[in-house]
Amino acid sequence: MDLTLTGAEEEFRRRLRAWLRDTLPGLPPEPPADDWPARRAYDCAWQRALHDAGYAGLHWPPEAGGQGATPTQHLIFIEEAERAGAPYVGANFVGLLHAGPTIAAEGTAAQRARWLPPILRGEEIWCQGFSEPDAGSDLASLRTRAVRDGDSYVVTGSKIWTSYAEIADWCELLVRTDPAAPRHRGISWLALPMNAPGVTVRPLRTLAGTAEFAEVFLDEVRVPATHRIGAENDGWRVSMVTLSYERGTAFAGEVVACRRTLARLARTARANGRWDDAVLRRRLGRLHAEFTALWRLVQWNVSEAAHAARTGGDGVPGAGGSVFKLRYSQARQELYDAAAEVLGPESLDARQEWTAQRLSSLSYTIAAGTSQIQRTIIAERILGLPKGR
Repeated sequence: MDLTLTGAEEEFRRRLRAWLRDTLPGLPPEPPADDWPARRAYDCAWQRALHDAGYAGLHWPPEAGGQGATPTQHLIFIEEAERAGAPYVGANFVGLLHAGPTIAAEGTAAQRARWLPPILRGEEIWCQGFSEPDAGSDLASLRTRAVRDGDSYVVTGSKIWTSYAEIADWCELLVRTDPAAPRHRGISWLALPMNAPGVTVRPLRTLAGTAEFAEVFLDEVRVPATHRIGAENDGWRVSMVTLSYERGTAFAGEVVACRRTLARLARTARANGRWDDAVLRRRLGRLHAEFTALWRLVQWNVSEAAHAARTGGDGVPGAGGSVFKLRYSQARQELYDAAAEVLGPESLDARQEWTAQRLSSLSYTIAAGTSQIQRTIIAERILGLPKGR
């Protein structure tokens, strides 16, 4: 991994900084967190602005509608956007960081042409239909059935913790198409239209008071067979592609955001007198080292995937994404524990951003695969330990 910037990459950073400086002051105020139609409109407008300026799908290959930028340019974009306080992908999260890259890697030419341009232009929102009420973190235990009937699948079952389902146009949906097959086989990956008859969405309110998740109930929903990504019964492998992107690169911007949050904490500690505590200073210093190392790990994972693509591989992030996800989940919780120590009683105020973020951080050891799952992946795929029975 070469971290030295080329002249072209330095110029890219300068142009991006200038565009952000000129564009961000003209954005409207962010809508309230619980106004989902307004949040969709806001996030999609920002995505359209990125698209029109040539920054949408920056690292996607040109044949997928992207810019074909280098991994370093992609990471420069993440750094500069976070530092400038630009909007996050928001409701576009699943489409841009999960479903889109999966379709780009596994979809047919017709599927890429149908779904990728609307994602990049901010015209269609995706949600993720992987988890189920009775499966827990054991994704292979899913029970949602899809029975082939002519040119369609008839889908029956339910999903839970479905991100952005309330405002989504499409769902990346895992279904069981062969109940007689071993549990890691017989699974297929479908693109489900959320307005199809038989789809019911029930929002879930989290401990932090937000409702970005929902339950989704599927009652004999017909999905065209042409909406299947990959071969029938090959959905487990395709879903691992999705999760590789989720664990390997989807949290990259959040690392930069955490580093910015840590700097704010240090300033707050200096202002309220907590900086005099040597133990707290060491704690914040260690967190600074943690997030610096995590950012280097992101760079490594992205560079490794790009090298694999150049040498005939698929360009999908590898098991290093699980190393990153495991440590990032814990580091984020430690960051907001440190925030509580700096802020004292103020951190208990539910109206404060810090409080909401601390509650949200508790979910990170579960989201995108539990920490226990990540340890198993690391043990088997990196350390070469035998698989458990």
